[in-house]
Amino acid sequence: MMIMKKISLFLFLIVLSFGIMAQDFQCQMSVNATQIAGSNRNRFNTLQQDLHKFINDRKWCQYTFKTNERIECAIMINVTSMAGDTYEATLTIQLQRPIYGTNYKSPVLNFQDKNVKFEYEEGTPLEYAENSNLSQLTSLIAYYLNVFLALDFDTFSLNGGSPYYDKAQAVVNACQNATEPGWKSYETGQRNRYWMIENLTNPTYGKIHDFLYKYHRLGLDMMQESTDVGRASVLEAIRDLQKVNSQKSNIYIVQIMVQAKADEIVNIFKEATPSEKTEVVRLMKQLDPSNGSKYDAINKTN
Repeated sequence: MMIMKKISLFLFLIVLSFGIMAQDFQCQMSVNATQIAGSNRNRFNTLQQDLHKFINDRKWCQYTFKTNERIECAIMINVTSMAGDTYEATLTIQLQRPIYGTNYKSPVLNFQDKNVKFEYEEGTPLEYAENSNLSQLTSLIAYYLNVFLALDFDTFSLNGGSPYYDKAQAVVNACQNATEPGWKSYETGQRNRYWMIENLTNPTYGKIHDFLYKYHRLGLDMMQESTDVGRASVLEAIRDLQKVNSQKSNIYIVQIMVQAKADEIVNIFKEATPSEKTEVVRLMKQLDPSNGSKYDAINKTN
């Protein structure tokens, strides 16, 4: 009996350790259906639980993350309409990255995908296979998880995210025959999933990856050691982003990056030198002209 107990405990620990190793994400998954009146709320709770398991209990990359290294992100599905098992929604997408030597977490993505449609039948397992569109819902989530992986790796090593950009591109390719929106080049004025990954994999815009690396690894991560050195690297990263913008203004991924970083950049440069302030205000107004007045706050602090 004692031997059987030891064997059972051993097997349990193996399963437990595998489960811990298998997790890549610490993702807050939520489903908001307050706009849908009079429907069965249980289905939305079940959808949220199913997606939470799909994301957090699955192995998505080859790297084995320690518990404290798991990628912190959030996906909120805001259901705007439904007919039977067909849902229309918006997705709020958030990704953050811890900064070395601090408790601060820097936003990498914070935007909305406003054109989402999928089918979900309560009780039906969520199926996914790479290079196939078995389910619009799982393809959608897998796309963003691979983008999360790619961006996160890019912030730690130059072009470190390349394999996961390729995986996100494969999801887009698999969805080209889908009737649901967001996957094709001719939709929504070059502001959808197709164009996001096109921008991130287009060699013409390669400075985007320089921006991610310099801003985070050479910039924010260095600020505990030297604020001046770290801030100078952040400024250099912003120059790289503006070089991309000068090639083609208002491309989708640049707008997304600026949206995530705008407030952080203002805070970083409030204590900068006068010349740094002048330059960063000029660059940010070029990158984000519709919010130009926001960057004037940089010059209002001595």
